[in-house]
Amino acid sequence: MPDLPLPFLALMIGGLACALVAIATVLLRPAASGNPVLAAALAAGFSAFTAITIWAEGVWPVVINHTSNLWGVQVWWDLLFSLTIALFLIAPRARAAGMNLLPWTLFVVATASIGLLAMCARLFWLERAAAQPAKS
Repeated sequence: MPDLPLPFLALMIGGLACALVAIATVLLRPAASGNPVLAAALAAGFSAFTAITIWAEGVWPVVINHTSNLWGVQVWWDLLFSLTIALFLIAPRARAAGMNLLPWTLFVVATASIGLLAMCARLFWLERAAAQPAKS
């Protein structure tokens, strides 16, 4: 078994813990609506982490990571499947809210979860705005 750098292992375990809390929240609050501020904050935070990663390590390690072995390819395909399913599920709501899907889809394809989180933030904001009674 290879040595695992403790900071990276901590980031991995921390990410898993946060995801499990988010999944539990979704399961325990089925009627909850999306939160545009939370989605935007996650998009901004993950964008910052990604920018730091690109600054520190460059972009090429992404290609190496996903082409070095079968696990790398499997993770790449898993990301592609997850993004496609998420976009498939969110697209009807986005259309109904009046969002132009082409630029959002290109943003999601180019940035993965960053674009998807930003798209969700915009969608949740539009849905909340539409649900508010008109002020005269």
